[in-house]
Amino acid sequence: MASPSMPTTIGHLINGESDYSADSLVEVYNPATGEQSAELCFADSDTVERAIASAKSAYPQWRDTPPAKRAQVMYRFKQLLEAHSDELCQLITQEHGKVLSDAQGELVRGIENVEFACGIPQLLKGEHSKNVGPAIDSWSEFQPLGVVVGITPFNFPAMVPLWMWPSAVMCGNCFILKPSERDPSSVLRIVELAHQAGLPNGVLNVVHGGQAVVEQLIDAPDVQAVSFVGSTAIAKAIYQRASEQGKRCQALGGAKNHAVVMPDADIAGAANALMGAAFGSCGQRCMAISVAVAVGDDTADALIAALTPQVKALKIGEGRVAGCEMGPLITQQAKQRVAAYLQAGADDGAELVVDGRERSVPGFEQGYFIGGSLVDRVSPSMSIYQDEIFGPVLVVVRVESLHQAVDLINQHHYGNGCCLFTRDGEAARCFADQVQIGMVGINVPLPVPVSYHSFGGWKSSLFGDLSAYGPDSVRFYTRRKTITQRWPSSGIIDKTQFAFPSTDA
Repeated sequence: MASPSMPTTIGHLINGESDYSADSLVEVYNPATGEQSAELCFADSDTVERAIASAKSAYPQWRDTPPAKRAQVMYRFKQLLEAHSDELCQLITQEHGKVLSDAQGELVRGIENVEFACGIPQLLKGEHSKNVGPAIDSWSEFQPLGVVVGITPFNFPAMVPLWMWPSAVMCGNCFILKPSERDPSSVLRIVELAHQAGLPNGVLNVVHGGQAVVEQLIDAPDVQAVSFVGSTAIAKAIYQRASEQGKRCQALGGAKNHAVVMPDADIAGAANALMGAAFGSCGQRCMAISVAVAVGDDTADALIAALTPQVKALKIGEGRVAGCEMGPLITQQAKQRVAAYLQAGADDGAELVVDGRERSVPGFEQGYFIGGSLVDRVSPSMSIYQDEIFGPVLVVVRVESLHQAVDLINQHHYGNGCCLFTRDGEAARCFADQVQIGMVGINVPLPVPVSYHSFGGWKSSLFGDLSAYGPDSVRFYTRRKTITQRWPSSGIIDKTQFAFPSTDA
């Protein structure tokens, strides 16, 4: 880690080269120590234009590169990711704060998406029909869009970019990535490895910045599509801005994920599952379980009894320390926000069974640490239930039946993920069928789809028609073109036709 007095300068990567042009410099911190570790160049308008021009220039040749050759580059890239995994995980932990095991899990999930991208040539095959009319053949092709943009969040600095650009470039597009300013180092190192694998200059570019950079990228005439993961308010704004200009957009927003615990559930097993789902990565996951819905007071009491000692015993510390289970939040402001929600919950009448504000980490007093919190007797009207806290807070809501639990979930404005703990197959089938959520788990607390499925919620958790990665990514990053042809031959067209064409003519 660099000395706070001599921070490392992190620049952009444009046309395969580092670029340190800056409208301003923004500080990057190690959240475990609260110390500055780097300064980040925020792009000025000319820098953004250079990135767009680089991608536009590289596009014609990359578009015409055979998909099999693109796949060879992607496979070499996958091998480099695996060879440099320890280095990348160290960078993730130093800037994000998550424990090393969590960083490793993130990177593995990202690599799985690269593996999927290696097989995209199979999904680019079109459809062909012979003799749809007299001597007429018809077929479809999936053609790339051109220059596309990805805007990614701090909570998964490696994985979420790997959701986007490998599929986009495998489809023949050129990509501009705008990563989070909180933890940019692992992103840049990954892009360097992509170039080392043989990705041509200009196919993948990185620019840093805030709202002005994002808006310039969206508004650029040469940008054809935008992918975004972040908060709901920003997701909605980006989707509206891009859509108003006729651009394709997928914008993934926030979540308030529920776990329903039935009376017949294995309470000890459910509690263990909820610990990782609620407090892993300090709760800074869009798929984190933040609400436990207990069916019946007996179930709630048993669940609280099982969770309380585990929440109190969470091993909190610097992410590279062996045995740590939870690191810090990303910023001091995030810590203050979580604390404010806990206070609001207490003021509204909820019971703070475990109050994470009381925890500290010796030797890291300036870090952004907060303990895990368990809050019982929460009602749907409370802000601690309604809002996405994005921190290590698990609230418990008590209901009397599975029907009430499903209604509770369906009435919430978020619709990202949920799960049910039960031994009853009929209850599980009913839940999976009736709950209005995009990703559902049965005795699986984090139902994150594998790379060859697609990731996406409903309601205010996703703006756009296509989900992230998997098969949907190929459809998002390509356009279908249907071609119908007939080669003139004697006797086929012997008179002028005014009727609408059909299979008879």
